[in-house]
Amino acid sequence: MMSDHFLDARNLGCPLPILKAKQALSKVPVGEILEILATDPGSPEDFVAFCTSTGNELVGQGVAECGAYRFLIKHLE
Repeated sequence: MMSDHFLDARNLGCPLPILKAKQALSKVPVGEILEILATDPGSPEDFVAFCTSTGNELVGQGVAECGAYRFLIKHLE
């Protein structure tokens, strides 16, 4: 799945990847997708909880070629 916007949150500890994602999503038009790369080991659980609590949709999750966690979030709210 392709993304419309990108956030590099690698090498940032908790809670910075989530805080940066929240800031970035505020600039993403509704319906578009933000791709995030993060290396924080708690990121997978954090982004699931973040999407649940904010009403946005986690449309993709996995590991990028660089070894970082990769998240695709569709801005719905």
